[in-house]
Amino acid sequence: MKGKTFIVAELSANHGHKLETALESVCAIAETGVDAVKIQTYTADTITLDCDREDFVVGGGTLWDNTKLYDLYKEAYTPWEWHKAIFDEAKKCGLVCFSTPFDNTAVDFLNDLGNPIMKIASFEITDVNLIRYAASKGKPMVISTGVATLEDIELAIKVCHEVGNYDVTLLHCVSAYPAPLESVNLRTMLDMKERFGVKVGLSDHTMGADVALAAVALGAEMIEKHFILDRSIGGPDAAFSMTVEEFKSMVTSIRNVEKSLGVVSYQTDPSQIKGRQFSRSLYVAEDMNEGDVITEKNVRSVRPCYGLHPKYLNDIIGKKVVGNMKKGDRLSLDDIER
Repeated sequence: MKGKTFIVAELSANHGHKLETALESVCAIAETGVDAVKIQTYTADTITLDCDREDFVVGGGTLWDNTKLYDLYKEAYTPWEWHKAIFDEAKKCGLVCFSTPFDNTAVDFLNDLGNPIMKIASFEITDVNLIRYAASKGKPMVISTGVATLEDIELAIKVCHEVGNYDVTLLHCVSAYPAPLESVNLRTMLDMKERFGVKVGLSDHTMGADVALAAVALGAEMIEKHFILDRSIGGPDAAFSMTVEEFKSMVTSIRNVEKSLGVVSYQTDPSQIKGRQFSRSLYVAEDMNEGDVITEKNVRSVRPCYGLHPKYLNDIIGKKVVGNMKKGDRLSLDDIER
């Protein structure tokens, strides 16, 4: 992993059904500095029915309204015969490659391919039998929660645990494409971590990088965003996918956020603090003779720090100095009558 946050570029359907574009995308993804590329493993027949009835036509104000589910997934799927080439290209480019299975045959196919992570998509979080079977392969589980109820999340984690798989990462997600900022409710990610005792991250469908950066600042361990070589490729996910330069910029910003988060650090040795010499201390502000009374006028808290600590000022007001002192002298306790 190149940083504290595991950054994933979701290729999804953004290959225009050309293997050459898919492989070119993998190479471009590697140049952005991410850790991994993710694809999806299904066919139209494994994910839905070839049916014209109203239930099987997209509605509800999405990018894909009035499209038959079967036709949408036929356009969007990544041919299984491409998978090995994509996995091999990713390895050659120094990327982790993994996929989202949508049925048990896809789980078996990916397991045979050496798929290192099993990702469960938001809309499959209710398919507990799929989750159980994927978890049984003993690979880390990543589960998106975009359409999940609290009960759905609890049940998904439970079935993973039932087959002995405790390596679960929940991705906070809003299943809107693109997702409006006001619907993100990113603090939910923090609650997931505390409530379920799992690793957390973000599957982000908002435009731009702002939400991803905020998630990293809040402690996300994984960020997933959709990638496309060029939006002119078109396809179901093109409108809310990030291009090469946008991804590069986001990755750079995430790594900068990680650096700035650092560790909890309180200094105890003032001499080790850079710039400490410019902090304040007590200095003689006017020439004084032995026996003169210290006032707020002739002793002041000023920069730099080589005199007496300012915390003593109220204690010494009204006391006398024991010797002659010049303006600019550092004040010490030895200069003051006991």
